[in-house]
Amino acid sequence: MKQLQSTIVHYPTLKTILAIEDAIKRANSPLSRNQILAKLPTKVMRSTLNLALEYMEKRGMVLETKRGFIWTFNPSKKLEKAELEGLEM
Repeated sequence: MKQLQSTIVHYPTLKTILAIEDAIKRANSPLSRNQILAKLPTKVMRSTLNLALEYMEKRGMVLETKRGFIWTFNPSKKLEKAELEGLEM
């Protein structure tokens, strides 16, 4: 039995990732994938969007909820200081 391999057709560019990031940051409420695509200045393939969102979710920048994606990244100075001064176990 042959296994289906998922191939990535197109990787997102930095420009695309930054545009998606900006669209989600500026939103007052969670955005669905279709809403994100509509807010982008250029057309982006759905698979490219999915890959970028997966990347951002793994890095803790966005969170997918039932209603859509929300921005969660908070570059807190206190958190950064705690990470630098904290004990590693």
